[in-house]
Amino acid sequence: MIDLIQKRLVAYKASTPIEEENALKEIVQEIILFALWQAEFFEVAAFQGGTSLRILHGMNRFSEDIDFILRNPDSNFTWQPYLEKLVETCKEFGIEPEAVDKKNMDRNVRAALIKDDSIASQLNLSFMNNQRDKKLKIKLEIDCKPPLGSGFEYTYLDFPVDFEVCHQDMSSNFALKTHALLCRPYLKGRDWYDFSWYITQGVTPNLKLLQNALIQYGPWQGKKLEINREWLMQELGEKISSINWKNAGDDVARFLKPVEQKSLKLWSEKFYMSKLKKLEELIKK
Repeated sequence: MIDLIQKRLVAYKASTPIEEENALKEIVQEIILFALWQAEFFEVAAFQGGTSLRILHGMNRFSEDIDFILRNPDSNFTWQPYLEKLVETCKEFGIEPEAVDKKNMDRNVRAALIKDDSIASQLNLSFMNNQRDKKLKIKLEIDCKPPLGSGFEYTYLDFPVDFEVCHQDMSSNFALKTHALLCRPYLKGRDWYDFSWYITQGVTPNLKLLQNALIQYGPWQGKKLEINREWLMQELGEKISSINWKNAGDDVARFLKPVEQKSLKLWSEKFYMSKLKKLEELIKK
């Protein structure tokens, strides 16, 4: 099975050490998704976030973590039974990960950490030969009390073998990304890369889901809101005006292929206001 992984890695045509590490991490992410499907995880959960955009919809940036939401809220959710099956399945592909349930039962978002130092030593690497003992770390996070209003879809994947994942539809995914843009207490440039990508794809956010998310968590928590196009344009415009765009670009640069990195020089208030104008036009349709 390690030959299957090697073939997949070669197909990425990595040109730098960071790109090769990102490619290797993404291959492991795909195997983790397959392992979770084997464990019937997608009977209760849905794939969402940046990694889902990369793997399911071909977004160009790499992503570090794998995010999920429960399809129905469950305060008793625990990662442990799924992690046991995950480790068992990964071993069939020559990977021997350490899987740790973070045991944060008092939080709505629950995390698990997958660490592996076995896979790199088995592969023919072009750039990471001096880092063969480096551990790959992938965090899994799941929202056990997601806001109401998500739409779900199913997609077939064919690596490492054929399987199916349940995932948020793109409009719902965009809604939760917009919630992060408005409510995250720190700057994450990857959020703004994704924002631009959604607009390029002609996607608009699920406004009902966004409204429920804003009422549930963040500065508008518990307030009476009626989210519409005008409200959203106003709040996103104020957020765009407050961003240090050099810092935002620096955050996302290592997740992009070299050919895309020059475009980060365009990032500015003017550039993102033009994106916001396109979003306004999309919502009007």
